[in-house]
Amino acid sequence: MSKERFQGLDLLATAVVVIDPQGVVVYANSGAESLLDMSRRSLDGQAMLALFSDSMGFREFLSRFKADPFDIKRQIFELVRANGSTEHVHVTLSRPDTLGDLTLMELREIEQQMKVDREARMMDQSIANKELIRNLAHEIKNPLGGIRGAAQLLEIELNSADLKEYTQVIIKESDRLQTLVDRLLAPHRKPHIAVMMNIHEVCERVRSVILAEHPKGLRIVRDYDTSIPEFLGDFEQLIQTVLNIVRNAAQALAPQIAEGTAEIRLCTRVVRRVTLNRKQHRLALDLQVVDNGPGIPADIVDRIFYPLVSGREGGSGLGLTLAQTFVQQHEGTIECASQPGRTLFKVILPLQFENASN
Repeated sequence: MSKERFQGLDLLATAVVVIDPQGVVVYANSGAESLLDMSRRSLDGQAMLALFSDSMGFREFLSRFKADPFDIKRQIFELVRANGSTEHVHVTLSRPDTLGDLTLMELREIEQQMKVDREARMMDQSIANKELIRNLAHEIKNPLGGIRGAAQLLEIELNSADLKEYTQVIIKESDRLQTLVDRLLAPHRKPHIAVMMNIHEVCERVRSVILAEHPKGLRIVRDYDTSIPEFLGDFEQLIQTVLNIVRNAAQALAPQIAEGTAEIRLCTRVVRRVTLNRKQHRLALDLQVVDNGPGIPADIVDRIFYPLVSGREGGSGLGLTLAQTFVQQHEGTIECASQPGRTLFKVILPLQFENASN
């Protein structure tokens, strides 16, 4: 049997195995080699049930699928790798028309599946948030101008300086709210302008700004992969994205800065064959910002990218929301993991080039 027709499966990031009706491996892609810790040659002719701790359970699972091969079957099993390590995986069985009596088996790590689901939820939530923000900002903007104008007219008619203090409060608060509304609408006003750029120029620009704001007590460590090529991106948006993340970290590090022990690490790496927002990319940038601060309060860590949510007294709660918006405009993802002594923000951006596809 020619296996050339299966070679397209190597383009997939997930582990995929083609098995015959007896559950014997006919073909395994490179993702399966990595997940199972076995070479393609070793997997060829291997009975899949031998790779699961519950071999009888997998046999029954396969029998149920063979009884109704037109229905996709899914189940979680414990995988036993060649090196003895184990991991729970989500197994999906399907039978495309082109495979005849062969079965396509996809194995996805539970953590990876959770990551995909989390990205989908974050994307849906972000879209809902942006729509709410736009509608709310427009609803506030018009009456706000009327309130400020009325306060100015009233101030002209007043002779008492004491009464004018009240109109000044109205005018200043109206201006403050106007500034807030403008910041909410800012990401949706400016077009996304992609040019060939270097991510380390972004990091160095941000580093110089933050060190100028905190000349003592803060150390910013560079951990760059200098082989990362230039890629298409909006230079100003990415500066603002990284600046918002690093500035938040510096503000959270205030006690450590006072002690002289504050540290922020900027780390860049290339990752291969990643899936972002359900779309596969051959190459992607992994940009990490790590600080040794107190961590994000547990009650808001899951909502840190929501608008107007801030862990700092007096914070606007817009910096990370804007960062997420800009990252999504680059078709990337941003996530956060935090515990006392270590907070990590990870930005994954597909590396897109001129006259090249992903």
